[in-house]
Amino acid sequence: MNTLIAIIGLGVLCLLFEIFNLRKAIVPFTIIGLLGVLGLTISEMNTPASFYNNMIVVSKFSGAFSSLFIVLTIFLVALGHNFYEHKQSKISDFIAIKIFLLAGAVAMVSFGNLAMFFLGIEVLSIALYILAASDRLSLKSNEAGMKYFLMGSFASGIILFGICLIYGAMGSFDVTEISELSQSAELPIWFPIGIVLLTIGMLFKVAAVPFHFWAPDVYEGSPALTTALMSTLAKVVAIATLFKLLSVMNADVSESFQLVVVIISMASMTVGNIMALRQVNVKRMLAFSGISHAGFMLMTLLSLSTAAGSLLYYTSAYALAGIAAFSVVLYVCKNRDNEDIVNFHGLGKTNPLLAVILTAALLSMAGIPIFAGFFAKLVLFSDTIKAGYLALVIVAVINSIISVGYYFKLILAMFTKDANETRTGTPVIIYAVAVLAIVLNIALGLFPSVVLDLIS
Repeated sequence: MNTLIAIIGLGVLCLLFEIFNLRKAIVPFTIIGLLGVLGLTISEMNTPASFYNNMIVVSKFSGAFSSLFIVLTIFLVALGHNFYEHKQSKISDFIAIKIFLLAGAVAMVSFGNLAMFFLGIEVLSIALYILAASDRLSLKSNEAGMKYFLMGSFASGIILFGICLIYGAMGSFDVTEISELSQSAELPIWFPIGIVLLTIGMLFKVAAVPFHFWAPDVYEGSPALTTALMSTLAKVVAIATLFKLLSVMNADVSESFQLVVVIISMASMTVGNIMALRQVNVKRMLAFSGISHAGFMLMTLLSLSTAAGSLLYYTSAYALAGIAAFSVVLYVCKNRDNEDIVNFHGLGKTNPLLAVILTAALLSMAGIPIFAGFFAKLVLFSDTIKAGYLALVIVAVINSIISVGYYFKLILAMFTKDANETRTGTPVIIYAVAVLAIVLNIALGLFPSVVLDLIS
């Protein structure tokens, strides 16, 4: 609860800095503030508590995921310093929106009541709609914001309808009461229908097949930093919230429901990877890559009682690799009209460090050893085999091999093609974020128990 109050307070302070014309201090102050909030979150993690009639519940699950969200927001705010250098008058707005988005994300994994869950998802979604359309002079950005708003509104409507049906069946928004009532022998038919609608709405937010069609266009059209945020923080929040929803409400995940999860997981991996093979735009490629990773993350829904640690580990590995990759994309494609692979030609010769970092990030996403992405997939496959879904693991392994194809297309462009321009003056903050993100990724790969044991 203190975490949520501190984050909201930090967002308000960012807006006040604009009034007092302290724009240059906004980014460093916000990073220091978020580090303080991270310390507060970690200190609260081992003392479970509930607040305001169970509206907010602090647990190991909420604490661990909130810590991950805060770390990702620190990286995204740091990258904002360079990204918004030509929009100094608006920097407080952009940073404050990201902080309020974080508040929504924390509420989404800390809810003890479906009303608080919906409030969190709306705060997060509205912030994302604004950020997607924030480049108001760009037609692509306006289109991305409109598409995302329409798709997101439909998804929110489906979620709200699901919550209404669950309330109609159970007479309560409190997830503890819903969990207890769901044990009864005779459940109203509205309860499973409500759970299905909630799941469909959240699958829109995760961008899993067949609810993925908005993602490539929105990712490509949005400003690059917003795409980084959607690809890492927003996706991780959505999958963690879906996992918590199904586990805390004791939604009896029947065999038919699990079969649907298996089909969606397989479809997301396969469609995401096959479509990514055809892309020449790096942001679109990473969007389809994100769809395939959503398929991997959905595998955790097949073992709700034991897979919380695996989900935290996988999302951490994926998000850190994503932050490192987008740091390089932001540098290479700055002041350009597109993010085509052509822009990356010869990066290995003109800026070897950033080329190596992008290569490492892509190898982690592909699941190559020493990087956390490999060990995350290993843990995930182990859990899924124990749950009795060997066929799903075989499909996942084949898809991991397919993904190497398009990741290497970008790697080869950086190291085998001739540079089409000379690059000068890389901002220190790009190096700092990219190096720190990939070092953390490798550290998680070498010491997986640090994350896996957080939620036991």
